[in-house]
Amino acid sequence: MDTRSCDLEDPGRGKRRGKRMGAPRFTSKRKARLACRFTTGVIRVDADGRHVTLPRLGMIRTDEPTVKLLARVQAGTARILSATVRYERGRWFVSFQAEVKRDLERVARPDVAVGIDLGVKALAVMADSTGEIRTIANPGHYDRARKQLRRASRVVSRRQGPDRRTGQKPSKRWEKANAARNKVHHRVANLRADALHKLTTAVAAEYGTVVVEGLNVAGMLRNRRLARRIADAGFGEIRRRLTCKTRQRHATRTIAADRWYPSSKTCSGCGAVKAKLSLHVRTYQCDACGLVIDRDDNAALNLAALAAAATTGTGVAGDQDTQSVSKPRGADQKTRTTRPRRKAEAGRAGGATLPHQRQTEARDRTQAEALTLW
Repeated sequence: MDTRSCDLEDPGRGKRRGKRMGAPRFTSKRKARLACRFTTGVIRVDADGRHVTLPRLGMIRTDEPTVKLLARVQAGTARILSATVRYERGRWFVSFQAEVKRDLERVARPDVAVGIDLGVKALAVMADSTGEIRTIANPGHYDRARKQLRRASRVVSRRQGPDRRTGQKPSKRWEKANAARNKVHHRVANLRADALHKLTTAVAAEYGTVVVEGLNVAGMLRNRRLARRIADAGFGEIRRRLTCKTRQRHATRTIAADRWYPSSKTCSGCGAVKAKLSLHVRTYQCDACGLVIDRDDNAALNLAALAAAATTGTGVAGDQDTQSVSKPRGADQKTRTTRPRRKAEAGRAGGATLPHQRQTEARDRTQAEALTLW
């Protein structure tokens, strides 16, 4: 067993930290994800750019062209390691895990930082360090499709569906109606993914520093009045894609503000912090300096100002060269006592490292440094 996969409190007594593990859960083949991974055998992209060859499946035509991956493989800048075939959203997909060698792409404004305030009314309000504020409207793909989904769901409910309790099998008409309803859901998911990709790609290619909020998305989804709109916006997916694209494609940094940082309560002009600010109040009025500004614009400006206070690093969990941004007073942070973790001693699994095994601190790559994944 790999000793890195568990944190033993007392290896001699066989105890581990955390909650006691129970019996393994039953995994139903009806609910399991239909996918398989090929690591050996013939795995290649054919020269015509429209077919792929996989083990035991042979040559398969693809709906999308594969010329981009084919060009890299023929040029010697990419090497295919494995292929995964999966069934998702009513279609079969094949994804290749490749080892790619490519240079970094320089951003348009490397010296400018941008703060992004995510919301429901407006998907994102972006304010950069130069004072420019831009608002990205919320597409609301699910809200637009609700009427169509309601009609399709009504048709499904009138058909004879499956019943596992009695062993009743679905009728052909139910399967046809259910496929039509799923097609609407799949289209909404594809539209959402496309919009988020375009937004994050544009932001990562323009700014050298991106500051986002550390939102508790799981907790926000417990609000029954806003859960549907929050889930449709995809707050967590925006942060994940920004972190990936800034670090790997442009070698810039992404800073995540503390979850309890009062970006909406803090005045972007004088820095005064309000004790309370209700959600229905959409205009921020400072009691100290008299500043009147939109609530979302004020939060975006405060997030952009955090870039100057942050040190070098990406700001995400796991970086060793990142310091937490100081939090002004006024944040309604809840505190709880935590048990201090014991440090591993020499001689135990995962203990002290040898002198030749010491790791160096992580650092950001410069724009001129090439990203090599060989």
